[in-house]
Amino acid sequence: MKIVSFNICPFVQRVAALLEAKNLPYKIEFISLKDKPQWFLDISPIGQVPVLITDSGQALFESDAIVEYLEEAYPPLQPGLSPEEKATNRAWSYLATKNYLVQCSAQRSADQTTLSERAAKLNPVFDRIEQKLGDTRFFDGDAIGLVDVSWLVLLHRAEIIRKHSGYDFIGDRPKLKAWQSNLMQSGLAQKSVPADFEDAFVEFYLSGETYLGRCKASGGCPSEKTEIAKACC
Repeated sequence: MKIVSFNICPFVQRVAALLEAKNLPYKIEFISLKDKPQWFLDISPIGQVPVLITDSGQALFESDAIVEYLEEAYPPLQPGLSPEEKATNRAWSYLATKNYLVQCSAQRSADQTTLSERAAKLNPVFDRIEQKLGDTRFFDGDAIGLVDVSWLVLLHRAEIIRKHSGYDFIGDRPKLKAWQSNLMQSGLAQKSVPADFEDAFVEFYLSGETYLGRCKASGGCPSEKTEIAKACC
């Protein structure tokens, strides 16, 4: 299999993380979104990444469809789930993925006011998952499942932002913090992105054009109680 991608797309990381969690071999090819090759436009009806080219040569688009294909075509990440449990997990996964671009927008904020307004949109999302999480290592227990794969993307990026700028999207949510820590310790985040991912991510989201980038340059965001594109699908 092969993923067609660009290097910091959150939806691409979700697909790569699932392939890594399933231990499925795959290749990845990066393209420039400013100069999309014609062969890519020929196989992607909407001109977005990710695209997954299956072993038989079929090109699949839309990350939700790709994830469903990988669950159906290969041994499921969580065998034995009931239809209700599968539907519930899809819903919690969707709660993460529909906020990928919300987080992207917040990270690119040009000033503190805009950042606060955009980051506040993530508050209800993080509050709901904080209330849902139990005392297990991962969402459904002690093994990584589909919900973990979807939320990994948000939590990985939040950790990079905190590390480089001091700004904490997650705030005072102890269960979410513990889940984030467990996911980072699993190594799945690092396996699901290219080697230069963090550098490329920092260059784009923590540049001098962004408030968070200026925080980074000045040694960190001011101490405060923070409120906690369309190239991907």
